[in-house]
Amino acid sequence: MEFKDNEAIYLQIAAFVCESILTGKWTAGQKILSVRDLAVELEVNPNTVMRSYEFLQSLEIVYNKRGLGLFVADDGFEKVKAYRKQQFVQQNLPDFFKNIYLLDISMDEVRQQYKDFLANQSITKTNKENEDKQ
Repeated sequence: MEFKDNEAIYLQIAAFVCESILTGKWTAGQKILSVRDLAVELEVNPNTVMRSYEFLQSLEIVYNKRGLGLFVADDGFEKVKAYRKQQFVQQNLPDFFKNIYLLDISMDEVRQQYKDFLANQSITKTNKENEDKQ
């Protein structure tokens, strides 16, 4: 994982965990990697991973089963989505709107680009599903 300089590492690790939940790699009720295992995988200090997990627990995205480890909450997917949406709206949309205004990009252009993106995602998803069947 490549870490960015402009954001705390523990938040980037939390984002990595959230991404794993959103993509279905980790599902509701599933045990997630231990602090040590994730620290080794990402080549970071275990205390940093612990801070990430504590942050995710405070958002109720993951929960601790004493003696067993951390698990994705039953509504973890929805909570991740709501959290990420809030972050996106607060942090990314203002810059996005500023750029489309400065570059004089119409909403029709944005809409078409988004339609093209969705079409490409459907093709990619279909290809992946076909590969999985083989």
